[in-house]
Amino acid sequence: MIAKEELWEAQRLIEQSWRQEQAPEEARILGFARDALAFLSTTGQRHRFRDHRQQDSSARPPNGSATEGVLQQAERFFMKLLETSQAPEERELLQVVIDALQFIAMTGQLTSLEDYTQHLEEGAPPYVVASFGALQEAEAWLMNHPSPPDFAHVIIEGEYRSVFHDRERNIRKLPDDNASQYYLAELRQAVPPVPVASFDTREAAEAWLWTPPEMSKRMWWILVGGELHLAAYYPNINHRALFPLALVDG
Repeated sequence: MIAKEELWEAQRLIEQSWRQEQAPEEARILGFARDALAFLSTTGQRHRFRDHRQQDSSARPPNGSATEGVLQQAERFFMKLLETSQAPEERELLQVVIDALQFIAMTGQLTSLEDYTQHLEEGAPPYVVASFGALQEAEAWLMNHPSPPDFAHVIIEGEYRSVFHDRERNIRKLPDDNASQYYLAELRQAVPPVPVASFDTREAAEAWLWTPPEMSKRMWWILVGGELHLAAYYPNINHRALFPLALVDG
């Protein structure tokens, strides 16, 4: 089983473990583990994770955050499940969950995980790992990257692209991606757009978007030239972007 499939199957195991009347503490641990696995998948770390599983390392940088405490609780929880499980396939996936939690801690990614979970909680646009002003810039980054992410999102010239990296054959691509269109369509159905500001031009809207030193939210609806746009903020890469709602119709 390749690392990508391991992460997906482990997430499915967690979903199957959810019961209708779940104890709050257990639900919190299961939810945390689910988000941790999704974080590794979304940020394209399947190659790094595979390498980690083939190594014997126990060094863990201290963090001291609340997230570290929850992660340790989750580790103990899944280790107990591993001790009592008799099914070989289930034991394999439980070990994937444990290894994923340990990998995040060992590589010092607890703060990044916190940012990712907050991103999910706020219902922000699909998570991205980088942004570029031009396709040529993104292609140079991808070709020169010693270990590029795989199956992650980036933004190029204001549009979403995927990052594809076949490490065995050294194939690196940036295919088109409709993630923003699907997201906008779902968001429009879930929450009727209510603009918080209006601008005559895109330049004026972008100047406003970049003015606040800190953003309390990750997205807002605004009007640009009378048309609805979603203004989005990605604190993990310090990037701000505008997406016209008209993308949905396209």
